[in-house]
Amino acid sequence: MDAPARGWVVVAEDEPAIADLVRLYLERDGFGVHQVRDGRDALAAVRTERPVALVLDIGLPGMDGVEVCRTLRAAQDWTPVVFVTARDEEVDRVLGLELGADDYVTKPFSPRELVARVRAVLRRTAGPQRQVLTAGAVTVDRDARRVSVDGRPVALTPTEFDLLAHLLTHPDRVYPREELLSAVWGYAAAAGTRTVDVHVAQLRAKLGPHAPIRTVRGVGYAGVTGADT
Repeated sequence: MDAPARGWVVVAEDEPAIADLVRLYLERDGFGVHQVRDGRDALAAVRTERPVALVLDIGLPGMDGVEVCRTLRAAQDWTPVVFVTARDEEVDRVLGLELGADDYVTKPFSPRELVARVRAVLRRTAGPQRQVLTAGAVTVDRDARRVSVDGRPVALTPTEFDLLAHLLTHPDRVYPREELLSAVWGYAAAAGTRTVDVHVAQLRAKLGPHAPIRTVRGVGYAGVTGADT
């Protein structure tokens, strides 16, 4: 079978009507689709198919989507994940982002919107950018998409990487949260500006005291060139 133009997407959804609709729109956009209906099959599909992205329903039978994402990230698998859920509580959205999901949509959703979000996630993880950014002990290799602290590799999700690189491209410039949503996520994310706060918190947790991000109260965030934040 020929490889699809945009690569394979695993769609983990136990509602056949929704899964078929998502598959139809993804295929129209040039993606190949591998459908599964439970969490354990989703894990197996990611490991064997090596997809460009995973569209992951949180409410899967057996192993739910939260546990699937947690298992992938614990294994240092950073396949972009777009969560889909029927729940609309902020705590659910934040939990998904903290686990390393790259985006989040709530049912009912437009299949066109979901495809647009998959494409936005992939745009953030693609494209040659031969540039190395440094900020104190932190080094960001944009070409290799690697981050290290004092030479020690640090694993980031694609969105965490793009947010950090964006902040450090123009250090000391203060970015309002809304501007970061537009520049990094490519649209006004469903979780609102809280999405930015969660990802900044995750970066600080992973980079520790060397995290080159400064909070500007009431405005947003700025990248800084030194290690003191």
